[in-house]
Amino acid sequence: MDVEKVFHMTGGVGETSYSRNSSLQKKASDKVKHITLESVEEVYVATKPKSIGIADLGCSSGPNTLSNIKDILDKIETASRNTIQKSAPEFRVFLNDLPTNDFNAIFQALPEFHEWLKQKRNDQENGGTSNIYVAAYPGSFYGRLFPDHCLHFIYSSYSLHWLSRVPPGLYDEQGNSLNKNSIYISEHSPPEVSEAYFDQFQEDFSLFLNSRSDELVSGGKMVLILLGREGSTHVDRGNAFFWKILYQALSNLISKGEVEKEKLDSYEVHFYAPCKEEIEEVARENECFEVERLEMFEIEKTIGKGMSYGTMVAMTVRSIQESMVAHHFGDAIVEDLFKEYGRLVDEEMAKEEIRPITFLLVLRKQ
Repeated sequence: MDVEKVFHMTGGVGETSYSRNSSLQKKASDKVKHITLESVEEVYVATKPKSIGIADLGCSSGPNTLSNIKDILDKIETASRNTIQKSAPEFRVFLNDLPTNDFNAIFQALPEFHEWLKQKRNDQENGGTSNIYVAAYPGSFYGRLFPDHCLHFIYSSYSLHWLSRVPPGLYDEQGNSLNKNSIYISEHSPPEVSEAYFDQFQEDFSLFLNSRSDELVSGGKMVLILLGREGSTHVDRGNAFFWKILYQALSNLISKGEVEKEKLDSYEVHFYAPCKEEIEEVARENECFEVERLEMFEIEKTIGKGMSYGTMVAMTVRSIQESMVAHHFGDAIVEDLFKEYGRLVDEEMAKEEIRPITFLLVLRKQ
């Protein structure tokens, strides 16, 4: 499966879209927003650029995308008033995601975004938006995207746990999966499976850092938010457990004749939840960056209006995974699969809490 061609968040603004089902990601980014804004302000004050390059990598679509950019621009404009320049710099904003991303939804929201800026600045004469330029940069961030030294600040939220591909080490020479009875790392997985996943994460994250080190100016920073795990083991009630539940939901559909066992045996996810030590190991191997912060946090469990926690999680996961599930199993199972998934999440939460872990990583270009 070519992940770059298939994987995307569900576009549009419908009930199952990522735009309507990304509140959990918003809660996480808001929880550490003060660190994000503190970091971007430090870059601006240290470099004092007349034209500042900002990139959101894995931007997806929906309200979170431009909301993050609004906060960043607002912080820089506030900081600029306290400098000798007194005026805000020119802003070059680059929104990146895979080519299949719904960039049109972002562009359709830009007039409202510019109107917000104009009203905020109260600058009717100049239109209020003449120094802000927003562009889409489709492509994988596992490789170069931008010219040398054109960026000052990079933001990426809930993207880097997605690998560039399903690890090839999961399959034997005949192409059969070594990971039967699982779609991710579980207690049923042989040691080769977790090794293959970590090798792929190491390769991808190293390539990401090397690429960004060429694109950032000296003193530029990155704020990266990604899912992870608390300890060395993958078998806990954290992010890996949600994949275990999805496998169970798919297995339950086999008994109903909706999924073929051979199809399930050949399905693996392109996801990896690193622990703190693994993130540090890869980050420190890249001598171009200094690790300024690496913090683990959790977001509080919330329940949507008129829906259970399991249903809310199922809607969130569906908005992210529907493209991959439909490509492998077909569209017909999607509705039943995520209903069953939500039911199983609620069932498990009634037994014991599931604790998804998130990491915040702040890196500075040397």
